[in-house]
Amino acid sequence: MNTKKFSFKFLLLLALGLATIMLNSCRGDDPKKNPDVYVAGYEYNEQGRYVAKLWKNGVVQNLTDGTEGTVGAYANSVFVSGSNVYVAGNVRYTYPISGFVPKLWKNGIAQNLTTVGISFGASANSVFVSGSDVYVAGHDAHYASVWKNGVQLYLAHSANGYFLAEANSVCVSGSDVYAAGYDGSFATLWKNGTKQNLTDYSFSASAISVCVSGSDVYVSGFEYNARGISVAKLWKNGVAQNLTDGTFDAWANSVFVSGKDVYMVGCEDSKQGIYVAKLWKNGVIQNITDGTFDAWANSVFVLGSDVYIAGEEGGVAKLWKNGVTQNITDGTLGGSANSVFVVE
Repeated sequence: MNTKKFSFKFLLLLALGLATIMLNSCRGDDPKKNPDVYVAGYEYNEQGRYVAKLWKNGVVQNLTDGTEGTVGAYANSVFVSGSNVYVAGNVRYTYPISGFVPKLWKNGIAQNLTTVGISFGASANSVFVSGSDVYVAGHDAHYASVWKNGVQLYLAHSANGYFLAEANSVCVSGSDVYAAGYDGSFATLWKNGTKQNLTDYSFSASAISVCVSGSDVYVSGFEYNARGISVAKLWKNGVAQNLTDGTFDAWANSVFVSGKDVYMVGCEDSKQGIYVAKLWKNGVIQNITDGTFDAWANSVFVLGSDVYIAGEEGGVAKLWKNGVTQNITDGTLGGSANSVFVVE
């Protein structure tokens, strides 16, 4: 991501949080003729506050009202189950409480996942529905957490006050609950609460997205190299694969498996100092944007032969379908599309 932007997000993720992140439904059904496309994200309002938003087939629904008292609100993940639409995100308040509150919206109705504002930062980054159970991954102050039906399950606590812990993504397969994130400087995968470090602490790293297909567990993210450059990564069953060569900063923000194909999206810096949105299919890289403006691909969803990608280019929230661009916002005010989910 943009160094300025990602530094902020990474310091809020590794020192507070993005994360954008991402969708991890891990499903690749055949498409109907006109599927419904849901996109979660945010957009500035005229008062300079971020408003959490949900778009269905391009039609916007405001999840927050952007009134005074909220510094910003972000919709980070969307999941559709039957007739219910779930969105995970967070709101930063100035009053009547001061701090961050992780949120889950069900059909537009908000539920606070914590009862008070957290000055250290808190966020709901990913939502996944399995049967009647709703799972949300995120963090509450220094605690990486998964909420199951609103009940908080603590995964990790980094107590030294500098390094934090956060769950960026959750995916459920059968009775197993997987969460990906970081604990201190380690990229981390939790399975049913048991931690597996994906990196060895040599360099800072984070897991951003997890997807399970059969017996295989795929995790995307990044790790800094000895030169201080972030390398986009894929871990399959704990074995790492570099997606970029470490010449320029890069991040793999979302992973989705459809059949035998593994799709990942993210971004990479360029010689011109502009971030280019990227798609990797089975490790082969493809540019989504041309480098005219900074761009980030935050989420990928595959339905049949169609590949949907949510992200941002030049301050405009974007949806790409098979490489064709659709503007979600008009560019008048800054915004981002953080997650996409498609229903046939």
